[in-house]
Amino acid sequence: MVKRKAPHRPIISYRPIRPSDLEVLEKIHGDLFPIRYESEFFHNAVYGRDIVCWGAVDRSRPDAQSNELIGFVTARIVSAKESEVEDFISSDSSKPDQTLIYILTLGVIESYRNLGIASSLIHKVINYASSIPTCCAVYLHVISYNNAAIHLYQKMSFQGLVTLLVTYVKRGFNLMVSKLWKNEDKKISKWPTSKESGYLLPVVQNKRELTA
Repeated sequence: MVKRKAPHRPIISYRPIRPSDLEVLEKIHGDLFPIRYESEFFHNAVYGRDIVCWGAVDRSRPDAQSNELIGFVTARIVSAKESEVEDFISSDSSKPDQTLIYILTLGVIESYRNLGIASSLIHKVINYASSIPTCCAVYLHVISYNNAAIHLYQKMSFQGLVTLLVTYVKRGFNLMVSKLWKNEDKKISKWPTSKESGYLLPVVQNKRELTA
């Protein structure tokens, strides 16, 4: 994957991620995140096995790269009852099978940041969530020192919920991201005192309008 500065007016388009994106998706994750993901995660993502994902591409790049990922978002449907944010969502007795969309990973390569790509990718997830009758919210976690990401989520009306120690994530978060960590010991040693905050956005089914 060639890293170069984005052109002055890139032509960004969005599409579902597919098997041909496997190598690039894995490389971008490795470049952006200090956590190693299992190869199974990437295979599940590109083949749509329990994970939904979208990618951003720059059509103004040379032909060989015009369809290569420059950003991505991966997400998963989880049961509201089995999530750690159950207490923060409105329970509907008429919908005992309420679900959430959990955003697993979101990233844009450095040369294409500040172009609204991350926001557009999140909107892909929100629109997808709004089409699911049982889905009541979209939520995610962010490291507490990632101020740029926190600002983005707050600007998009995500509500800050709780602050979680990374050691808590190791215990309670495995429901959704089991097998994604490649090395448990390295995960703890990288962020010994880091914290993660949960952010949640309620959604209105079958409508593009969102409720804050």
